[in-house]
Amino acid sequence: MSHVLNLNSDLGESFGAWAMGSDEAMLRVVNSANVACGFHAGDPLVMLTTAALIKDCGVSLGAHPGFPDLQGFGRRRMDIPLPELEAMLIYQIGALDACARAQGVRVTHVKPHGALNNIACVERKVADAVARAVHCLDPSLVLLAPAASQLIYAGREKGLPVVEEIFADRAYLDDGNLVPRSQPGAVIHGAQASLQHVMRMVEESALISINGKRIPVNPQSICVHGDNADAVVTAQAIREGLLKAGFRLVGIPEFF
Repeated sequence: MSHVLNLNSDLGESFGAWAMGSDEAMLRVVNSANVACGFHAGDPLVMLTTAALIKDCGVSLGAHPGFPDLQGFGRRRMDIPLPELEAMLIYQIGALDACARAQGVRVTHVKPHGALNNIACVERKVADAVARAVHCLDPSLVLLAPAASQLIYAGREKGLPVVEEIFADRAYLDDGNLVPRSQPGAVIHGAQASLQHVMRMVEESALISINGKRIPVNPQSICVHGDNADAVVTAQAIREGLLKAGFRLVGIPEFF
């Protein structure tokens, strides 16, 4: 079990007049932020202002590209031809990196969002397309991929630096995939319940399913979703719990 971990959150998900999450408060807690790139959430102004906040907080910046699905928040499956999907990913990551550079920071990792991430976990051809797009744009970009997923294998095969992610506020199936949000128990509510979930996984180096099955993994990064009502409180509890247990928390680039 490694005693170096990362705490991340998906942020920058406001759009126009629609505000989501408490980004500034969350950025005072986490080590890395995954910022929406305008397809499932976010817009150019949100990307610019979020990048400025990230610079101020000294947090590492990641791109969080998804399907072009604002109405569904990127959580609905879309079957997009792979060349088109790769182009969409390059477009989104490049847009965020341009906004970041304008604020004096850089995109250093990539984490697919929502349905795209879920599909890439199990469908190798989609995972390969994600890895190709990231590598084509910049082979030094870190791929933040769910533990026990096809995305990890695709990233490593392409030669990308890969960090394995677990979710503090989501339950797992016996095959290591997330319980679909449409099913009861998919989301773990409450700071203490999320902390206990995380501590079991990092201490046992395993995903622990809703049925108690253990799937060996190497947990490196822990995600707290920024759109949950108690997200900041949950992230703070996890941060304090990990530090108390002797873990050192770092930004994603510091793994390499």
